[in-house]
Amino acid sequence: MFDGIFQSTTIPILQQVVDFTQARHVVLAGNIANLDTPGYRVRDLPVDEFQKSLQEAIDERHKPKPQGPVSPGELARSGPPRLAEVARNTKTILYHDQSNVGLEFQVTEMVKNQLMHNTALAIMASQFRLLQAAISERV
Repeated sequence: MFDGIFQSTTIPILQQVVDFTQARHVVLAGNIANLDTPGYRVRDLPVDEFQKSLQEAIDERHKPKPQGPVSPGELARSGPPRLAEVARNTKTILYHDQSNVGLEFQVTEMVKNQLMHNTALAIMASQFRLLQAAISERV
């Protein structure tokens, strides 16, 4: 029952954004920590690929669904298969950059990543407040 409520909101999408930004933050922090290590190659998670995969998952989610009665079992089995695929793929995608990127660039990327993370969390908190208000029948 609750899965259906959550799947109709942006919460699963925002969860993917938060998970991605957390993973990317760890990678960027590692780059800063190893900046002076001889032979260290800068690593990063590809933001463009993540955004493209997430957009495809959102587009698939908005496709019209077949009309007719839906049993509770079907509702429980349905879900965002494309979102689950996005989550699996971002854990395995990591590329190594051969260029020597400086500290300023890494810190800038970390700040941009943190802004994306905070924005997703703020929107998610708003969604939870809306759900809570709907459940408690407050306006």
